[in-house]
Amino acid sequence: MKASDLFVAQLEEEGVEYIFGLPGEENLDFLESLRKSKIKIIITRHEQAAAFMAAAYGRLTGKAGVCFSTLGPGATNLVTGVAQAQLIGAPFISISGQKALFDNWQARFQLVDVVRMMEPLCKKAVSIADPGTIPTVIRNAFKHAEAERPGAVHIELPEDVAEEETDAKVQKRPEIKIPHPASAAVEKAATMICDAKNPLIIVSSGANRTSITDELEDFARKTGIYLVHTQMGKGVVPDDCPCSLFATGIHAHDYVNCGIDEADLIITVGYDIVEYPPYLWNRMLDKKIINIDFVESLPDRYFNPDLEVIGDIAASIREIAAKIPGKREFPIFAATRAFIEGKINAPEAKSYPPLPHAVVRSVREVLGRKDIITLDNGIYKLWFSRLYKTYSPNTVLLDNALATMGAGLSAGIAAKMVNPDKRVLAICGDGGFMMNCQELETATRYGIPLVVLILNDNAFGFIKWKQKKMHFEDFALDYGNPDFARFAESFGAAGFRVEEGDDLAEVLEKAFALNRVAVVECPIDYSVNYETFSIELGNLVCEL
Repeated sequence: MKASDLFVAQLEEEGVEYIFGLPGEENLDFLESLRKSKIKIIITRHEQAAAFMAAAYGRLTGKAGVCFSTLGPGATNLVTGVAQAQLIGAPFISISGQKALFDNWQARFQLVDVVRMMEPLCKKAVSIADPGTIPTVIRNAFKHAEAERPGAVHIELPEDVAEEETDAKVQKRPEIKIPHPASAAVEKAATMICDAKNPLIIVSSGANRTSITDELEDFARKTGIYLVHTQMGKGVVPDDCPCSLFATGIHAHDYVNCGIDEADLIITVGYDIVEYPPYLWNRMLDKKIINIDFVESLPDRYFNPDLEVIGDIAASIREIAAKIPGKREFPIFAATRAFIEGKINAPEAKSYPPLPHAVVRSVREVLGRKDIITLDNGIYKLWFSRLYKTYSPNTVLLDNALATMGAGLSAGIAAKMVNPDKRVLAICGDGGFMMNCQELETATRYGIPLVVLILNDNAFGFIKWKQKKMHFEDFALDYGNPDFARFAESFGAAGFRVEEGDDLAEVLEKAFALNRVAVVECPIDYSVNYETFSIELGNLVCEL
């Protein structure tokens, strides 16, 4: 069998459904093998976007998302997406071409040591020198990528290896079961929870899986213990559960910290320090900690658990719940929930351009409980994290780990591919959208009916707020933009612009009703950023 055919056959055995990428001459054998396979290939307009799509696919499905590029500049363009997948914990495989290992007549043209470049960014990076090792290399790559904690693996396939013949066979993908937690750890966790005055759960990205949702909500309702979601944990327990304290927002003393401050025991579930530093909730080192996760935690000065319950998270929660005798009342957290809900539901005067609060409410009005938003990175991400009520796991896709701009549109495309029956709204700032706006053509070409909301302030709004907070002069962060509605139409998409007197929710409804790629440009008034995040939160006094 030709080596590239064997490579693709092993990908099929691994259950690969889509592969995102941009080919070059060094991987034309691989491309031809893909043409003959069952795998659906999505050719993007930039390799970075392909990597973002693969990362979003991995996060949504729990199966490794796969992307590919050619050598040199194609591989270097993958780097940001590889780093994102690794930091957000998405199972992910990237594949790059490379020059011939032997008889490389092109010398150093486009030659970059891709494996060494990728090694610091992912769990493993490897180059295939022998076609007979292809099944083993790929099997090992998927095993690493999907093992807890999930992350990125890179494979390099040189062009002369890809075209060789081999008698190697596809390796079967085994079924892997996650071990149950130790009974002694479960017993001790239940005892610590019962002994605590105000236990509180922090739900993080590692718990954002459907299998955990029911168990964790049942646990909260049975015990009365409240939960705080990190940004990447939003939706694990629905926000209309009376035990939800909604989500963290800014990396500062926010509303939810009024409750966290009162906890004497923190139960972390699927917690990763990368997205919500433990300093923010344990800076006094005065809280006992139980960590419930698939794998042991990484040490940190502010996160040194007194107990770790390691194994299948859903089983751990279920078994601990069975040993807690009854439901308790926690007045301080009930007051915290009422306080935060009052902030979320506070009436706002209508204005044009709309304030962030109004934008969040309009989006929530248009989308159902299981519809999906994908957020690029900008100041609006903080507003949605804090104010957007979420009711189902993985319905808010954002990156609070690498926190890269330019990922929102690509993530939206992947989310719509995986969830064709749900409404998917990619929410981007004007800055982040322009970083990968070319992927509008990709969505249009493949008929992926995504709606994109561009929040336009003609500036890098997040950095402008930070600049003002640090008492620097307003400098260098304003710019111009195209007419985004006409820009979308030039790609064959529908274009809308929210004008004075328009209702954003109505415009979004019109866009979704078209069932095609649509872009909605909405000017936004960020004048409240400094007032809210710097003045109000800076002077926040928790009187509950």
